[in-house]
Amino acid sequence: MPDLLCLGEPMLEFNRQPAGPDGRVLYLEGHGGDTSNAAIAAARSGATVGYITAIGTDAPGDSFMALWAAEGVDTTTVRRAPDAPTGLYVVTHDDQSHHFTFYRTGSAAARYRPADLPEDAIRSARILHLSGISQAISDTACDAAFRAIELARAARVAVSYDTNLRLRLWPAARAAAVIHAAIGMADIALPSLDDATALTGLTDPDAVADFYLRLCPTVLLKCGVAGCLVATREARTRIPAHRVPAVDATGAGDTFAGALLARLLAGDDPLDAARYANAAAALSTTGYGAVAPIPREAAVRALLAA
Repeated sequence: MPDLLCLGEPMLEFNRQPAGPDGRVLYLEGHGGDTSNAAIAAARSGATVGYITAIGTDAPGDSFMALWAAEGVDTTTVRRAPDAPTGLYVVTHDDQSHHFTFYRTGSAAARYRPADLPEDAIRSARILHLSGISQAISDTACDAAFRAIELARAARVAVSYDTNLRLRLWPAARAAAVIHAAIGMADIALPSLDDATALTGLTDPDAVADFYLRLCPTVLLKCGVAGCLVATREARTRIPAHRVPAVDATGAGDTFAGALLARLLAGDDPLDAARYANAAAALSTTGYGAVAPIPREAAVRALLAA
C-alpha cells in the first residue's frame, strides 16, 4: 500500500492565458484540486502515493484516471460515481494574484461520505494528508475527513493538514472552527500566512506559529515570496524564498505540501524537508497550471545546489 494517502477533490482546470497579439484569450486545460496536486508533487519527488476521492464516470474523471496512472499515483481508493460529475474551476490573473471560480456543486467528491472511506488503506499508510477544502465542499465530506483523521490517529498514522482556506465555500466562523479542530488532531500543520490571518486575525509570522503550535507539534507556515517558517515547540527557522521567473502561483502551496511529505517519508527532518519543499514550490510558479510545472527531484536538487 502507498506510504502517503491524500484525501480531497480533484478538479479539471481552465487557466486563463495572457492575451495574444490579436487580443484573443485562450484557456489552458489542465488538472487541479489541492490534495491531488500534492499527491502528484509527492510522487514526482519519489514517494509512494495513493488518492482517496470520488469522481464522475465522465470525460474529466477519465482524464484524471489517466493522469494519476501516468504519475504513479495509486487509484485503488478512487471511487467512480455514475450519478455525479467531476468538478472544474477557472483561474484568472491580475497584478496582485490569481483568482479561482469553481463549478463543484453536487460533484462526486462533494457527495463523499464516511462510509465510503477505505479504512484498511488508511490504517496501512504512514501519512494521511488532507486540507480545509477537503472539508469545505460539503457536510458529508467534512464528516468523512474527520473520520479519516480518527482512523489514522488510532492506527498511529501521521496526519498532515493544509488550511487552504476558501471563504467562498463556507462562512469564516465555521471554517475557523472546523480547520482548527482538524489541526488539533494533526501532527503537521501547513497554514499559509494569508489563511492564518483570515482565520486568527494575526499578521506576525511568529504569532501565527505560536497560535498553531498550541494545536499541533509541527507547523510549516507558508509565507509566499517571503519563503516559509519552520516551527516546532523547541525551535523555529525562517527559510527565504528562491528567486525564480514566476508567472503563475497556482498550486505552489500544494507542491510545497507534497514535496515536504515526500522528504519526510524519505527520512529528512522537518527543516531539511522544508528547504526542499520551499525550492519545489518556487519552481512550480515558473509555468502555467497546477500540475504541469510541478518539478521532479532532479530539478529541485539543482536549484538547491545553485
